Amino acid sequence: MADLLELPDRSVKPRQQGLTHVLDRGLSLADIDGMIEVAGDSVDIVKLGWGTALATANLGPKLERYREHEIPVVLGGTLTELAISQGRLDELISWVKELGLRHFEISDGTITLDHGRKVELVARLAEDFTILSEVGSKDDTGAITPPYRWVEQMSRELEAGAWKVIAEGREAGTAGIFRHTVEVREGLIDEIVHGIDPRRIMFDAPRKHQQVWFVRRFGPDVNLGNIPAGDVLALETLRLGLRSDTLGIRERG
Repeated sequence: MADLLELPDRSVKPRQQGLTHVLDRGLSLADIDGMIEVAGDSVDIVKLGWGTALATANLGPKLERYREHEIPVVLGGTLTELAISQGRLDELISWVKELGLRHFEISDGTITLDHGRKVELVARLAEDFTILSEVGSKDDTGAITPPYRWVEQMSRELEAGAWKVIAEGREAGTAGIFRHTVEVREGLIDEIVHGIDPRRIMFDAPRKHQQVWFVRRFGPDVNLGNIPAGDVLALETLRLGLRSDTLGIRERG
């Protein structure tokens, strides 16, 4: 059926662009199996949300299941922030290595962290891990980081060795690159991508209308993060123009 319709070109795994970064909020092994059965070819990386890795009862089997399917896992940046605030970052790094994980998220959306210190951490950890470095605040009360600061911070973190920079939107899609009303800050995005190659950015987009906006704006191979596990296949149909929202899409919206 691959030639039934003309569809947009879509990169295949393992890919560097068009990434779907899935948020695991506490999936069971059966949930993981179901997601992979239905849409495994569309799952590029999974994040164990916030601090769930320390609370879940199935961490070992869960990591093994993802490993069997060659899906990389990263722990939530909240754990990194907590470890930094408690002076236990080295212990967290050692644990991540013991778990056999090759990706590491660094964020400062909740704690106060000097940006120079963050850049140093990115450079240090990039020697051993593939780094996802998150930029933007989790504050959803209306506080706005000026666009030039987004560009400045993303640039420095990429130069320090980050694989991708995450444009913060929270798992609710109510902060950072989104208004508290969940609307996309379109002007902010335009200014960010004027200074940063969008292929190096992972845009948080947990809600359908946000995903639609990014696919229309950047095309099927935009990197999207914090995708709910149950929405992976739906997002892939958006990327391929198989839903009315993106019908007829080509390389770039």
